[in-house]
Amino acid sequence: MSGNHFKGHEVSCCIKYFIFGFNILFWLLGMALVGIGLWAWSEKGVLSNISSITDLGGLDPVWLFMVVGGVMFILGFAGCIGALRENTFLLKFFSVFLGIIFFLELTTGVLAFVFKDWIKDQLNLFINNNIRAYRDDIDLQNLIDFTQEYWECCGAFGADDWNLNIYFNCTDGNPSREKCGVPFSCCTKDPAEDVINTQCGYDIRAKPDSEQKDYINIKGCVPQFEKWLQDNLTLVAGIFIGVALLQIFGICLAQNLVSDIEAVRASCFFT
Repeated sequence: MSGNHFKGHEVSCCIKYFIFGFNILFWLLGMALVGIGLWAWSEKGVLSNISSITDLGGLDPVWLFMVVGGVMFILGFAGCIGALRENTFLLKFFSVFLGIIFFLELTTGVLAFVFKDWIKDQLNLFINNNIRAYRDDIDLQNLIDFTQEYWECCGAFGADDWNLNIYFNCTDGNPSREKCGVPFSCCTKDPAEDVINTQCGYDIRAKPDSEQKDYINIKGCVPQFEKWLQDNLTLVAGIFIGVALLQIFGICLAQNLVSDIEAVRASCFFT
């Protein structure tokens, strides 16, 4: 009778090894992202001077690799080891951590929808802070150039936002050759050119506004981002819903595995 009672409670191998397999990939990917972040900081000399992490006025894109990679590493470790060793503490930690991330994503989405104007102002402030630090960090510079090229924009709300940068402003005391110019990523692309002209933005803002549009993208990145969101609303919503469903699925599987493990332990205790 006791043997029949034990057979009634078994840990599902399918759930166990599905969680293990999925999370080991997650764990390795997180480790890779953290490794890339550390390598990037090493190349920039940040690891030899830790205080320089806070010196940059704008966003250091390496932080994205470190934070995302760190979260993925922790989640992957807890889910992978928790499933393999049938450790209920790690599995519960995995569920709670994943639940917190899901709640934060949901809260962020609701607040972004309710406080759209405030979000727009914060995005404007964020972009302008990064414009000021454009030449201070090569990774930030590449990120801004990619953004302006991808969305065919210039500055937060227009090319004149580049007056905030000490190298591009139009003040009389500015000795920079880039004075009254914009980065090359603001320039309109000529399909006939195979080589990027990195000096195409020089002196461009010294020209009348009516002429600038022939050489550079005059729309700001904030309105272009809004337009992109509107044009790709279905895709963005689909991605968010897909990620949310995966998170809920992961939480349910982990909790199911925890229940199986605790049921087996309880049956062993009473037999």
